[in-house]
Amino acid sequence: MKNQFVELERHLAGEIVGQKNLIERLLIGVLSGGHLLLEGVPGLAKTRAVRALAGGLALRFQRIQFTPDLIPGDLTGSDIFLPQEGRFQFVEGPVFSDIVLADEVNRAPPKVQSALLEAMQEGQVTVGGQTRGLSPVFMVIATQNPLEQEGTYPLPEAQLDRFFLKVHIDYPTPEEELAILHREHARRQAPEKEPPPAPAMSAETLLRARKAIDGIYMDEMLERYIIALVGATRDPAARDAELGEWISRGASPRATLALAQAARARAFLHDRDFVTPDDIVELACDALNHRIAPSFAARAAGITPQHIVARIVETVPAP
Repeated sequence: MKNQFVELERHLAGEIVGQKNLIERLLIGVLSGGHLLLEGVPGLAKTRAVRALAGGLALRFQRIQFTPDLIPGDLTGSDIFLPQEGRFQFVEGPVFSDIVLADEVNRAPPKVQSALLEAMQEGQVTVGGQTRGLSPVFMVIATQNPLEQEGTYPLPEAQLDRFFLKVHIDYPTPEEELAILHREHARRQAPEKEPPPAPAMSAETLLRARKAIDGIYMDEMLERYIIALVGATRDPAARDAELGEWISRGASPRATLALAQAARARAFLHDRDFVTPDDIVELACDALNHRIAPSFAARAAGITPQHIVARIVETVPAP
């Protein structure tokens, strides 16, 4: 199984220049079965990365472009009346896939977000009073643009909490941008399009890998370290007076579970059967930044959730 993840990582690196952090988080999300929220300005290969991930997996993939006029049935599907037969027939929506790309997820109205939340939280959708289950490997990878606010709807806190990790994507380095320029030029000059590579992994293999990471060993010291990190978001003043002024709401127990599971997945990807403190430190920001609420004073001072989590990691001693 590990070799197949190596092949999948190689496939992603062949499609995306740089963005090693993003590639690793995508693999961790797939391996953990958790939903991901990717945040970055337009043009940073968010959609391309998810398409490349789906192309490397023998899974069903659907992209949904979220817009203000979207309705819940556009996600879940709806009952269609067949006049010749005098009955209704349910037509599945794009959410009945394995990997769903929710592009610009914060552009959809609250009713659509509620339908997506049920799918994310329960692994099912309810249409016309009937509940239907989703794929056992179902996961949502959502993207959002942090700059534009017009025509957007803030994601509900309950929905944000359901995202396993929230990954912030930065601009490429000058060297990486030069490589992007050269690669795009080479693609334009290519005489014909190469056939896509064979998928690296099936749904059955992925489910076995998800069970395998449960066997990754985590010492109790590291479990208590995770609890201390999450606990510092709930009682920040006990750790640092300035932190107490920055946080108005701490992270839920889902943050503890997500950070532990993500750390195990990272250990698996790094070919280890045990978790190290570095795994936890590396993923702490992605697991916590969307689960804490900065205070008004922090927002006024330009203090972001990323800065707050970095400060927490500094103040909580690692084992």
